[in-house]
Amino acid sequence: MSPTLSAAPARDGALALTPKSLLTGHIGNIDAYIQAVNRIPLLTLAEEQGFARDYREQNNLDAARHLVLSHLRLVVSIARHYLGYGLAHADLIQEGNIGLMKAVKRFDPTQNVRLVSYAMHWIKAEIHEYILRNWRTVKVATTKAQRKLFFNLRSHKQGLHAFTPDEIAGLAKELSVKREDVAEMERRMSGGDIALEGQVDDGEETYAPIAYLADTRQEPSEVLATRQFDRLQSDGLSTALESLDSRSRRIIQARWLNVEDDGSGGSTLHELADEFGVSAERIRQIEASAMKKMRGALTEYA
Repeated sequence: MSPTLSAAPARDGALALTPKSLLTGHIGNIDAYIQAVNRIPLLTLAEEQGFARDYREQNNLDAARHLVLSHLRLVVSIARHYLGYGLAHADLIQEGNIGLMKAVKRFDPTQNVRLVSYAMHWIKAEIHEYILRNWRTVKVATTKAQRKLFFNLRSHKQGLHAFTPDEIAGLAKELSVKREDVAEMERRMSGGDIALEGQVDDGEETYAPIAYLADTRQEPSEVLATRQFDRLQSDGLSTALESLDSRSRRIIQARWLNVEDDGSGGSTLHELADEFGVSAERIRQIEASAMKKMRGALTEYA
């Protein structure tokens, strides 16, 4: 079943919208749905503000429908981050759509924030709640062969002890499957449930899977990128500065490395021109040349 706004009942104050103009035909699968929502044009700031005011002030459900439809692609994108929990993409999108409708219902256009930023919280919250409700019902057997193996192992397993290598070999021969498949299914069956939310114990901080839901900082690519950036900021920058002559290094440090968080503190071209007894234009030329040389050094270092 592909996700639709009309399929989900309104609950907890969610908008009960039926966007009949989403497609001219039947949405047969999740891929067709995603293609359809990606074809819906995004709203400009002026259009978004206008629709939001119409809905908030006049309860114009057609305006709310426009806001929801233009942000369905956001739900698809967010839901994709949660595919590793064994739940159907369509179901995750459906729950995210409910969160989007709740966000539209509560959106205040006078707060000087775009709906896309405001809605992300509601979409993720709804998906999180859905995962929590279904965490203990994620299936250990998803294919027909796995289901057959699952039920056969349950009937052969006596007590809580694990199968011995001889028992695994015998079952594999009897069921005409690989020994590795029998061992893998037994591990799935023996694995206990893990609490998605940590338990608070005497004020001690606990860590549980909920802390890592869709946290891209835990992905290996993000971790490596962060480490590379940190290395470039420290060792790479030092190496690049060492490649400059003393005057160029002084200009770069005064112009760019002595700047406060609010943007103040860096020396001006005229201040450095007075210090070195040259024109401001000459300082600018030296700075540009030094920056080019540093970029080259950083590229080689990376």
